[in-house]
Amino acid sequence: MAHHFANDIPAHLSMWQRVREYAVPQSMIEIATARRAVGDWAGACAAARIDVDLDLRAVRDRHGTDLVTRLRADLRRLAPDLLRWHMPRIAPDGRLRPGLTVSLARYRSSGATPLQLVVRTPPAWADAGQRMSLALWEGSGKGAPRHYPHPHPDRRFRLDLHRHLWDSGRSGELALRCGAGRALPVAPPDRPHPPGRPGPPDGPSVGDSPWAVARWAAEAELLLRAEGRPRGAFTVRLGARGRAVLELLAPDDSHAPTFRPLREALPRQEVAALPVLPEAATRVLPDLELLLAGLVAAERLHPLVAMALAASGSAPVAGPDPGPGPGDPHRVECRGEVHRIALRDGVLTAIDHDPAQLRREELLVALGGPALPCLRAIDAVHRTPEALPAVRERLGHGDVAGALAVVEGLLGPGAMLRDGPLREVLESAAAQRIDHGLFRSGLVAMHPGADAASETGRRPRLNRRTPLAVRPKRSNLARPRTGLIR
Repeated sequence: MAHHFANDIPAHLSMWQRVREYAVPQSMIEIATARRAVGDWAGACAAARIDVDLDLRAVRDRHGTDLVTRLRADLRRLAPDLLRWHMPRIAPDGRLRPGLTVSLARYRSSGATPLQLVVRTPPAWADAGQRMSLALWEGSGKGAPRHYPHPHPDRRFRLDLHRHLWDSGRSGELALRCGAGRALPVAPPDRPHPPGRPGPPDGPSVGDSPWAVARWAAEAELLLRAEGRPRGAFTVRLGARGRAVLELLAPDDSHAPTFRPLREALPRQEVAALPVLPEAATRVLPDLELLLAGLVAAERLHPLVAMALAASGSAPVAGPDPGPGPGDPHRVECRGEVHRIALRDGVLTAIDHDPAQLRREELLVALGGPALPCLRAIDAVHRTPEALPAVRERLGHGDVAGALAVVEGLLGPGAMLRDGPLREVLESAAAQRIDHGLFRSGLVAMHPGADAASETGRRPRLNRRTPLAVRPKRSNLARPRTGLIR
């Protein structure tokens, strides 16, 4: 049964609702699935806007045929559209978490460090198009571009223990791993315990998504087993600064592992070195929350996700009806009559006016005279159409083709964009893609507006000229690096 909210929709659910609507369009899913079905994993990655930064021949020469065989098998099972669907995102826009290296699979090798198949997201200033890159991590200082800000695989955001989030052959495990069919679990306290101090996560949180506490013990067992530890302590990140230190215990009478807060406080250095429960295991699956809240229909989910949740018995809930699309023709009250505005020859036109009359009226407007209501309506559609928020959302998530399709559906393929917010947002998206190209080529390793520190040797102050993408980094205090990097 769907939950109904008395007030507004929670912020995190509103964000995920927009993400599920715009971040992975249906056209991307269809093209990527078709190419993956015929074994074209590189074409599927291209359809999902994932750049491939690995050479299988070079990997074979360095590490042998056995590793390339396992790597190629994982690449053929990779569903890049499903990977994009489950990638970590940030509020409030729901874009990909920037500057992240996520591990997808680990491979044993002759070296001390296991090789890892990773996917990387660009930094925030170069994230236009929301593209990702696929590469092979070969250890510290190897296999990563020098200009990348965080080349090492992140311990918190990792998917090598959650192959069902990107492996098409194991996507059916999603229902079991996310706890579908159960009631939503309680969330940790509003004020999480500081690092090293025990404290049970038994209270509700405000303004945040629920935490999958019921799955923590089973997921921690998988985590510690992958780290070569049958039992022991682990940590759970509770937001940006909070951290809970827990201990995994032996199975109880029901043969299920349990956990409890660590009894003794540990030094910060030891806490930072403990295994971290992956973010994918700490929170409730956003798709499950949206289904239970009635904010999305099952058929609007990714097909592999919808299939897995349907097999678990999670009842699909009908989502809200989409608003009526722009009709053809539009109707405008003009000089006491109702006139029509429609697409003719690829251009939005007032079809109830004579072309000669329209030319005279346009000349009158150019000389400073008042415009006809029909011409004012056409001008308003060109400058600030009702679909402008949808165009912004699509461009923000990198769906340029979808945004242009919306614009062409409103104005026609032969229309000339006039000055206004619509033209500005399209030009801004085109300019930002240049920044991404410069980052990918390694020509610009940092934000062009953040190079003042390298010239003066000082940390530049915030002012009105500081780029928006740099301000959050300049305003936040730097965190001490007390953790031990694996």
